[in-house]
Amino acid sequence: MKITLKDGSVKEYEGSKAVIDIAFDISEGLARAACAGEVNGEVVDLRTVIDEDCTLNILTARDEAGLRVVRHTCSHVLAEAVKNLFPEAKLAIGPAIDTGYYYDFDSESFSREDLDKIEKEMKKIIKKGAKLERFTLPREEAITFMKEKGEPYKVELISDLPEDAVISFYRQGDFVDLCAGPHLMSTKGIKAFKLTSSSGAYWRGDSNKAMLQRIYGSAFATKDELNDYLVYLEEVRKRDHNKLGREMELFTTVDVIGQGLPLLMPKGARIIQTLQRWIEDEEDNNWGYIRTKTPLMAKSDLYKISGHWDHYKDGMFVLGDEEKDKEVFALRPMTCPFQYYVYKASQKSYRDLPLRYSETSTLFRNEDSGEMHGLTRVRQFTISEGHLIVRPDQMVEEFKGCLALAKKCLTTLGLQDDVTYHLSKWDPENTGKYIGEAEVWNQTEEHIRSILMELDVPFVEDVGEAAFYGPKVDINAKNVYGKEDTMITIQWDALLAEQFDMYYIDQNGDKVRPYIIHRTSIGCYERTLAWLIEKYAGMFPTWLCPEQVRILPVSDKYLDYADKVDKELKANGVLSTVDGRSEKIGYKIREARLAKIPYMLIVGEKEENEGTVSVRSRFLGDEGAKDLQVFMDAICKEIRTKEIRKIEVQEQKQVN
Repeated sequence: MKITLKDGSVKEYEGSKAVIDIAFDISEGLARAACAGEVNGEVVDLRTVIDEDCTLNILTARDEAGLRVVRHTCSHVLAEAVKNLFPEAKLAIGPAIDTGYYYDFDSESFSREDLDKIEKEMKKIIKKGAKLERFTLPREEAITFMKEKGEPYKVELISDLPEDAVISFYRQGDFVDLCAGPHLMSTKGIKAFKLTSSSGAYWRGDSNKAMLQRIYGSAFATKDELNDYLVYLEEVRKRDHNKLGREMELFTTVDVIGQGLPLLMPKGARIIQTLQRWIEDEEDNNWGYIRTKTPLMAKSDLYKISGHWDHYKDGMFVLGDEEKDKEVFALRPMTCPFQYYVYKASQKSYRDLPLRYSETSTLFRNEDSGEMHGLTRVRQFTISEGHLIVRPDQMVEEFKGCLALAKKCLTTLGLQDDVTYHLSKWDPENTGKYIGEAEVWNQTEEHIRSILMELDVPFVEDVGEAAFYGPKVDINAKNVYGKEDTMITIQWDALLAEQFDMYYIDQNGDKVRPYIIHRTSIGCYERTLAWLIEKYAGMFPTWLCPEQVRILPVSDKYLDYADKVDKELKANGVLSTVDGRSEKIGYKIREARLAKIPYMLIVGEKEENEGTVSVRSRFLGDEGAKDLQVFMDAICKEIRTKEIRKIEVQEQKQVN
């Protein structure tokens, strides 16, 4: 038997051999560090026996795949610890993930104190160093085995497998878990771990199923790597928009109002107002859009024509009872069919196209309660929505234009390097989810693919992510925890014009179906605000700040001058305030810094006499005294050009 190693060398053995034995044959040090093996590209237990020629790579915790084995084993140790401390808890699933691992339990919620207790128990289990032993059972025996242990979720998982399946388990001491592996040889291979948080999670991600308790943790090869990760995680938590946005009083939520229905506070509303005015002016003045305003609801008849009633009804808020009421309405989850009727209100010629309709639309989607999170997943949101009605020969160029507008918006906000592009395609294996013929879908997908390649935009292709009426480009970004959301969508639609009997008169006097582009320039304003909070850790570019300047008089004697400065700034469109409290100037400066104000203007006797302001900024720190007009010209230019200034100095720790 020939074993080809990672470096290209070959080991020959007369008989079968376990991966761990081959590791010892290579190097005792390697064997001690080994976590798993990679046989012909498949990650396997070190205990796996090889009996034929293959390629073999011995994995350690320094390898990504090896570290996942450590983390997977750690999840089993977590499960054992929870069962020891909370015997009534029922086991669900516990996989390794990119940042560590988690395990779901049917249990009461876990406090931080509970997690600390569980960590101590895990350390005891690891210290014992029980060997992990794999064994298998036929499906029916496996079901009986888990029923006897009182683990209904494991029984459900096994029951979903084929009748002839052989089910694998891992035993560590007295604890047994259903698992396909692979795992470490013993628990002693876990060197550095931490339980980081807990939260609710629906069984199998289904809001109709039981709410379980999920414990998150992570594990690394060394304690230093773990500590570095924990420092990083603390920074991530500081940037979490759901935490920071509330601390900065940008938004809040109230149980009595409802989940997924955030309240924008004055500061948050100001930021979104700034974004909205910018986007509307950009679209209308520079990109040829014309604005509409359409109803927030419509009769079910409209959604039946569009296909949403058949394909998206569960995601809509329906008003009325179809069986009892003469008319049933629904809050709109999209704007497109409303704008189609704006188009249809008068006959259009080929000379009238393209028509670019835009609307700042409030939409409603009945998201699962388990999906709600801050501003990124809500049930009511506002979006820079638009639809382009175009001739088929205009489709490619107009689609390019939509991409160009989206890229300009991203660049202006400083977000262009934080996104990935996705060609979201239909699933030809599940055609019941879509309308239209395969030929149309394949053609439109190829058109979009060609556009992205021509523009040299890196992209991935996602099967099954298209809307039911057409493929699209999704521009996605990750939040601070690594979860990816779609921020901007541009969608090719060659089908719905027929559904709504839309047409234009061509140069021959014939009726022709137009094509439609569904697009957004910056997406959902709420989700974009969340993105910006996390991107800038609340220190927004000046033009976006709800408070751009705070004027700090050194004493009450200079309040009149502070008010004069404030009025001049406001007259020039600068969002300024005066801190007129009878507090020490050092305290006021610290407060302004904590509020993440871009500019502080300190005024006293010298400034009043000379018509100047002493400038402190988050960018350069103490910028010294400046003529008021000079400062005003500079900040107005910064706001007008939407400059994103770099922070060039570290904030002072103490101000006397």
